[in-house]
Amino acid sequence: MTDLSELTGDYVLDPAHTRIGFVARHTMATRVRGHFDEFEGEAHLNGDHPSKSAARLTIQAKSIQTGNPQRDDLLRERFLNAADHPAITFIAAEVEQTGETAFKVTGDLGIRGMVRPVTVDVELTGENGGRAGFRGGVTLDRNDWGVNWNAATKAFISPKVTVEFDIAATRRP
Repeated sequence: MTDLSELTGDYVLDPAHTRIGFVARHTMATRVRGHFDEFEGEAHLNGDHPSKSAARLTIQAKSIQTGNPQRDDLLRERFLNAADHPAITFIAAEVEQTGETAFKVTGDLGIRGMVRPVTVDVELTGENGGRAGFRGGVTLDRNDWGVNWNAATKAFISPKVTVEFDIAATRRP
């Protein structure tokens, strides 16, 4: 594995090699998987002092995809209210190194105009010539951000949603 000090610098997400997805249980028997197609992000990594690192991610809510156009429209309109709240944001406030390549990143997650703190598990998966890879995830209660349509959805869709990501970032010159 790369010496972390070699990662120090400013990075931008490489959308062509990044995936931001989610998994939610439906009717407690099946899982619905999806992802977002439009996002941007940047980070300042400090390999010598990871706690001095920072990151920002902006996801376009309208870009949600589950492979079912009717469900996608429902998620955009009723659950995420993408017309009034077009962006899902995450701004890292604290980075704690918990292992050789493992980190806990705490920050503010904004969905539907509500901002709540979350801690995301992140693992450095590699570095090569100014590119860095990370993967991780977090399980959220969507109700904490008002991501709900009506009372029936509480009975059929689990409030727990797991967000999973594989990120490729490129160092800025």
